Amino acid sequence: MARTQVSTATELRESMMAVARQMRRHRPDHGLTLSQLELLGEISRAGTTTPAELGARLHVRVQSLTDGINELVNRELIIRRPDEHDRRRQLIELTAQGAELLQSDRAERDAWLHTAMRDHLTDLELGLLTLVAPVLRKLAYADAKAGTLDP
Repeated sequence: MARTQVSTATELRESMMAVARQMRRHRPDHGLTLSQLELLGEISRAGTTTPAELGARLHVRVQSLTDGINELVNRELIIRRPDEHDRRRQLIELTAQGAELLQSDRAERDAWLHTAMRDHLTDLELGLLTLVAPVLRKLAYADAKAGTLDP
């Protein structure tokens, strides 16, 4: 890889991580860990799913999800029920309360980002971000195993 490509990749990675840190700072305190919020978001994107499918999507072992799933069930943010076709499988899906929590969480981060963009970027920079956002999504999905983004 050419030196400028490495420098561009480094700059992009560092910039995206800095924005991600700011987004985490502007997240409401739901009493959930970041891992639990990530799990909740992935369940939202997947729809009805299984722990095995979640593990594959998040690149973790199913056993690593057990505590998080149990906490989300206990807080009534997701429900777990047996699969009608295969009673050995458990299905997991978001509850209305879980969807509301995610919507609130996303709205707060979107509001911060909108305000920061409006207050600190020029019209040209805003236009560039409009063009870059789909490109970043394309990068995120370049490797099917790379995970998902909020729609």
